[in-house]
Amino acid sequence: MTSLFRCPVCGGSLTREDRAYRCENGHSYDIAKEGYTYLLPPNQKHSAAPGDDKGMAAARRDFLSKGYYTPLLNTLCTEILTRSGDSPVLLDTGCGEGYYTAGIFRALAEAGKAPRMAGTDISKFILRYAAKRKKAVEFAVASSYHLPVADNSVDILLNCFSPLALEEFRRVLRSGGVFLYVVPAADHLWELKQVLYENPYPNEEKETPYEGFAYEAIVPVDARIRLESQADIHALFQMTPYYWKTPKAGTERLAALDTLDCRISFRVHIFRKL
Repeated sequence: MTSLFRCPVCGGSLTREDRAYRCENGHSYDIAKEGYTYLLPPNQKHSAAPGDDKGMAAARRDFLSKGYYTPLLNTLCTEILTRSGDSPVLLDTGCGEGYYTAGIFRALAEAGKAPRMAGTDISKFILRYAAKRKKAVEFAVASSYHLPVADNSVDILLNCFSPLALEEFRRVLRSGGVFLYVVPAADHLWELKQVLYENPYPNEEKETPYEGFAYEAIVPVDARIRLESQADIHALFQMTPYYWKTPKAGTERLAALDTLDCRISFRVHIFRKL
């Protein structure tokens, strides 16, 4: 099968075989037993194991699998369905454990479309979960700043809370292609932040035009969730940036809770490549 990925060494097209990806110049990349491959050259790694570690990867899988962020997934499916043709090519950059990737692929297939889809993330630990979610989607360890994808080959590119590699996004998207950029809104997880910090502040919200793209819409997603176990509360905490910068007192206050009612609030910025 011809892959959506390109060889990170020579840029040649890759063919997916049973156990490896191979390019026409003889470069080969093994497919892990979970189903993902590794397309991150050593000179693009900034640590021995970049990205989410095992604990963070497990927390994301556990939390998202319980459907707490279903409102965001449903919105993404709706917006992508209305903007995709019969056989769209999609790329999810910084795809994490594949919750949105697999959900979008499933929605497109159920709508009678024939999607081709790939997801990339810099963490091999988190892609172990992603590759198990949907075997029909290709997953690879790769940097968003050096995507192993051909120029002008992608119809729809999704980026949820991940690095904004605009130069690469412009390169891989075809003319007229759609870019969906998901960011937290002002009061996202406000009640969680009230527990963690003495004086929490809202997230900044802004409309930022990007060269080479035209704004189509900013779609709000607002809901409330109720976490009914300390395990779920901790999983949410562990998948946020607050996990690394919360004072000990705030962490202890959160650890004492068994339930938490919390706002979730996102903004989906939708652009079209000029």
